[in-house]
Amino acid sequence: RKPVHWSPSSKTALAEAELEYPEGHISKSIYVAMDVVSPSEELKKLVGEGEEKLKVAIWTTTPWTIPANMAVAINPELEYCVVGAKEGILDGKSKLLVATGLVETLESKFQLPEGEKLEILATFPGSSLEGTTYQHPLYDRTSSIIAGGDYITTESGTGLVHTAPGHGQEDYLTGLKYGLELLSPVDDVGKFTIEAGGSTIAGDKFVGQSVLGEGNIAVMEALEEAGALIRAEDYGHKYPYDWRTKKPTIFRATDQWFASVEGFRTDALKAVETVKWIPDVGKNRIKSFVESRGDWCISRQRSWGVPIPVFYDKATGGTEVLLNEDTLSHIESIIAEHGCDAWWKMDVVDLLPDKYKNEADKWTKGTDTMDVWFDSGSSWAGVVKQRAEDEMGLSFPADIYLEGSDQHRGWFQSSLLTSVAANKGQAPFKAVLTHGFVLDEKGFKMSKSLGNVVNPLQVIEGGNNKKLEPAYGADVLRLWVASVDYAGDVRVGANIIKQTFESYRKLRNTARYLIGNLDDFNPETDAVAYEDLPSMDKWMLGTMTKVLKEVDEAFSQYQFSRATQELLRFATSDLSNFYLDVAKDRLYISAVNDPRRRSCQTVLKALLEGFAKSIAPVLPHMAEDIWQNLPYKQEEDKSSVFEGGIPEDLFSYAEFDADKWNLVRDVRTDVNQVLEIARRDKLIGASLDAAAYIYTSDDKIRKVLDELDGDESLISPTVKTNGVDELRTALMISQVYIVDDEETVSSSCDAAYIAKGDESGCTIGVKKAEGHKCGRCWFYDKQVGKHSGRYGEDLCQRCDDAISSWEEQTGNKFTTTEKEEVPVA
Repeated sequence: RKPVHWSPSSKTALAEAELEYPEGHISKSIYVAMDVVSPSEELKKLVGEGEEKLKVAIWTTTPWTIPANMAVAINPELEYCVVGAKEGILDGKSKLLVATGLVETLESKFQLPEGEKLEILATFPGSSLEGTTYQHPLYDRTSSIIAGGDYITTESGTGLVHTAPGHGQEDYLTGLKYGLELLSPVDDVGKFTIEAGGSTIAGDKFVGQSVLGEGNIAVMEALEEAGALIRAEDYGHKYPYDWRTKKPTIFRATDQWFASVEGFRTDALKAVETVKWIPDVGKNRIKSFVESRGDWCISRQRSWGVPIPVFYDKATGGTEVLLNEDTLSHIESIIAEHGCDAWWKMDVVDLLPDKYKNEADKWTKGTDTMDVWFDSGSSWAGVVKQRAEDEMGLSFPADIYLEGSDQHRGWFQSSLLTSVAANKGQAPFKAVLTHGFVLDEKGFKMSKSLGNVVNPLQVIEGGNNKKLEPAYGADVLRLWVASVDYAGDVRVGANIIKQTFESYRKLRNTARYLIGNLDDFNPETDAVAYEDLPSMDKWMLGTMTKVLKEVDEAFSQYQFSRATQELLRFATSDLSNFYLDVAKDRLYISAVNDPRRRSCQTVLKALLEGFAKSIAPVLPHMAEDIWQNLPYKQEEDKSSVFEGGIPEDLFSYAEFDADKWNLVRDVRTDVNQVLEIARRDKLIGASLDAAAYIYTSDDKIRKVLDELDGDESLISPTVKTNGVDELRTALMISQVYIVDDEETVSSSCDAAYIAKGDESGCTIGVKKAEGHKCGRCWFYDKQVGKHSGRYGEDLCQRCDDAISSWEEQTGNKFTTTEKEEVPVA
C-alpha cells in the first residue's frame, strides 16, 4: 500500500505519463500553527510558561491533507529560529518556529505593517529539533518533528514540512523511515471517509465531503475556528490533472501492485547508453526519468484492460493471495484461447488449475487491470521478439521506436524497463526518435471546438470548394512533414501547405525540364565518356554526387528536413538558377549531335536518375512517375524507382573545378545585379541584350576569367574554348570583355551601370550589346547575317551551321517565312 496519483473522476490510479499540467491552476495555500507539547532540549527554554505559546508553523497547498498529518519534517542541515509573538498573527501571543532563511519572506506573507519585522529570539540547527512533539490542531493526536531530506528547502513555505505519508511520495518515504501510520482518509471518488471523523473541532463534518471541493474549505474553516490558521491565499502552480477527464487528481495511498525498479535500475541506465537518441537531448530526458523512477504501480482500477490474474483469500480480506507459476500458466492458456474477457466472464473454479479447483470457494478473483503502459511497454515481446524467434523476417531489438517527446516518461521508458528486466539488460530498440506536436498556423493546439483542425485527407483530396481548398495530393503533405523540424512543435495550415506546394512545383518543374530535354537521347549511342566532358559538366556531376551523399546521410540519420532542404536548394540554386539555365543554349541552339549538346544530355540523365532516387522516400508518387517516364527506358523494363537503390556510379563522381565554377557563379551574381539596374532603366530587356566589361586586380581570378574568355564572334566550331566552358554562355550575356584596368570599364559603360561586385570583388560594367540579334539564339553578334543566307538574314554562323546539320541528319528542309512588306504611308 503506497500513495499514488489517483483520479477521483476516473476512480483509478494513474501513471505519471497519464497526467497533464495545464496552465492557470490555482490552489488554496495555508500557513498553519500547531502547539508544541514536548520540546527538545534546545527548545525547552523558549516554550514559555505564561500566555505566550511556542507553535510549529507549517505551509501546504493541499489543506485537505491536514487530517492525515502524522509528522512535521525538518532539514537537519538548515538553520531554524523562534520568532517572537506579533500582533495580527494568530492571537498575538504565539511564538513561531520557522526556518531562519524564510523569516523575511514570512514577514511579507503575514502582511506585517510597514516597517515591522519578526524578532528572532534564538537560532539553532535543524538537527536539534528532532524529538519535539506537537498537538494536531483538529484531532486529539500528538506527533513528532522528524528529519526529512534535501527536499526541504528555504525556497518557499516555512522550512517545516507538513508530512502526511498517505498523500505524498516524499512523505511516504520519510514515514517508512520513522514507522509512521499510513493514514489516507479519502475514498475512490475523492471524498473523506469515516477516518476523517472524530475531529475535536469539526466532529464528523468532513465525512462524505469532496477533498477537492467543500471538504477542502471545511478543513480551512475548522483550522480557523481552532485558532491555528495563520493565513490562507491563492497559489498558482502546476498541478496534475487526469489526461482523459481533464480534472484534478490527488495523491492517495491505496492497495496496488507494484514492480520494483531498484533491482535493475543500473542495467537500465547502461542500456540507455547503447541506444541512439534522436535528437540527442532525448538521452538526458530518459536518463533522468529512469534515475528518479520509484516503484512502478502496475495496477489500475478500470472496467477494461488486461486483468492482473491474481486470486484473493476471502477469509483474510485479500491479505493472502494466490499467484504462482501454476496459476499463471493456466490463465495464459485460457486467455490464448478465449481472450482477456475470459477472466471477467468465467467462474473462479474454471480459472483455477486442477490442483486448486477443490478450494475455489476460498478464493475470489481480482478486479484490477494492468497499467496500459505495461501493456504497450511489453509490445516488443509480441511484435518483434516473437516474430524474430519464429523467423518471420523481423529482428530484435527493433531498429527504431518513434513517438512524441512526452513518451520518455511513458512508452519509451516502460519499453526499456520491461525489456531490460526480461532480456538480461538489453534495450528493445537500437534507436529512439521523438517528435513534437502539430499546431495550427498561429501556434495553437488543434481542437474541434476551436475549429482549427487540419484534416490530412482534405489536404490530399481537397474540400468541397476545390478553388479554395484544392486537392494537393499525398506527396505535398509528405513534403510538408519532411521539411519541418520535427524535434519541436510544428505548425500547419492552408498558407503553409500552399507554400509547400510551391516547393513541390519547383521540384516537379525541374524533373519536367530534365525529361523534356532527354527525348532524343539514347544512352547507348549518345552518351559522352566522363573524360571527354567539359569542365562545367564534370563540376555538375561532382556537385550532384556531393548532394546525393548529403541527402543519403541525412535520411540515414532521420534528418528529413535537412535532406529536403538540400534537395530544394540543389534544384533551385545549382540547377534552375545556374546549370539548367546555362544549358538552354546548348540544348536548344546546338546541332542535334553537337558534342556540347550530347555532353549536357549525358549529365541530365545522371541528374534525372539521381533526382528521382533521392526524392523517392519523401515524394514516392512523383519519383515513380519520373521513373516510368524516363525517355530512354525500354518498353520491357518494368523496374521501379524503389528497386536497386541509388546506382553506385552516381555516388562516385569526384568534385571537379569547384573553385572555378563557384567564382563564375559569384561573377554571374554580380553581373545580374548590374543588369537589373540596366533593365530597370530600360537600357536592356533580356540579359542577352547586354555586353559586360569585367576588371579584377586579383591574378588568380584574372587567370580563371581569361581561361573562359571565348571567341569574339559566335562561331562553330569554337576556337578559344570548347563552347561550354566560357563566360559568354555561363553569364548568358552576348559579349564579355575582360579588361586590364577600371578606366576601360568606366570609359566603355555609363557610370550608372558600373559596380563593384559584392561576391567576386570584380569591377563590372554593363552596356548595350553591339551588332545584331540572331533570330534563332537571340545572342547579339557583329557577324549576324554575313553568312550563307540560306535560312534568312538574321542568323549567326553557329545557328546557320546547326540548321544545315539538322537538314543533313533528318533529310528535311528548313523553311523560312517571308516577312510581309509594310507599305510606306
